[in-house]
Amino acid sequence: MRLLHTADWHLGQTFYQFERSYEHQCFLDWLLETLVSETIDALLIAGDIFDNTNPSAAAQRQLYRFLAAAKQRLPRLAIVIIAGNHDSGGRLEAPTPLLEGFAITVIGHTTRDAAGAVAVDRLVVPLRGSDGETAAWCLAVPFLRPGDVPRVDTEGDAYRQGIKALYQKATEWAIDRQETGQALIALGHCHMTGGQLSEDSERRILIGGSEALPVSLFDPAISYVALGHLHRAQKIGGQDRVRYSGSPLPMSFAEIHYPHQVLRVDFDGSLLKEVKSIAVPRFVELLRIPAQPAPPHEVLEQLAALKLADAPLEAQPYLEARVRFNAPEAGLRARIEAALEGKPVRFARIESSYNVATGRFSADSPKSLDELERLQPDEIFKKLHWRKYGAEPSSDLLEAFRELLLDGSGTAP
Repeated sequence: MRLLHTADWHLGQTFYQFERSYEHQCFLDWLLETLVSETIDALLIAGDIFDNTNPSAAAQRQLYRFLAAAKQRLPRLAIVIIAGNHDSGGRLEAPTPLLEGFAITVIGHTTRDAAGAVAVDRLVVPLRGSDGETAAWCLAVPFLRPGDVPRVDTEGDAYRQGIKALYQKATEWAIDRQETGQALIALGHCHMTGGQLSEDSERRILIGGSEALPVSLFDPAISYVALGHLHRAQKIGGQDRVRYSGSPLPMSFAEIHYPHQVLRVDFDGSLLKEVKSIAVPRFVELLRIPAQPAPPHEVLEQLAALKLADAPLEAQPYLEARVRFNAPEAGLRARIEAALEGKPVRFARIESSYNVATGRFSADSPKSLDELERLQPDEIFKKLHWRKYGAEPSSDLLEAFRELLLDGSGTAP
């Protein structure tokens, strides 16, 4: 069996102020041709299909037109989609009565039976090969909020222990039905211990590190683990079988050099045979000028000298101006826009940094507005607690704070 693993599409996302449906459509068109040329049997999409829980009608049309085209080109293609922390599980599952008839499975959230136990049977999906026979079982586990996991009596982190119990129960349910030669695959949207975050475009799902799950979560019987959430493509725990595919498009300028990809995964019966990275083309370029932050006058000189090939607006590069300030610069944005006037480029942002030698910042203070923006709520909480009480907050108080943040927002990036 051959499957394709992808995640973190973030349909409907704007890149700073710029709408980017053109890039998403280019990716979906490329993905469709890749599914055909690579003779894929199953497409696994590991969450964050949309950029927010209330996607635009245009973003939803992009998804469903792609699914319809994929089934027209590859009628036997199995498709499994799980919700990520940016998605509304209920919204994703809404068209299930229509999608089920086309071998498209969408799992947006967990449900419970009459006794209050999580129904693990709906999280295990049979995947059929080109001959129509079941070739693998997929544990399709969406992003899990505290209310989605089994209740576990434990002295430790009840949320993490609940996630572990859920994966164990789903794995056991699948193994009971697995026959010789059938692979076991896990599809999840979570943050794993050791996973590398993108600098600007992600924040931890929960706050403070307690959300990071150990790779031991996945039973050795699972041949491959297809993960979503982290935008950087990577293995976890040095294991070929546990992978983040990464996002297909750069979500910030920090991802300018990321190897954006999808993963083709081949099985020989139940055994993992090969994982092959397939690079996603860069449909719109990102420009960071200069390569390293420089004083305003140097930045303006380089921007004025910039030469680019003509392109329609939706295909023009995005540009970040990297400015190092020694003092306030009134009207700098207007001067940058003037330097770029008439050039086929979209000015996205100024990356501001400051000369630390001025003594404006203390050793543990943010060195730039961007660094301040990336401060985690738990870090601020700890600083305020220390300032008021002269001590770190207790572990129980931190855990209550994390649950409050997650349940309150529902869409922590």
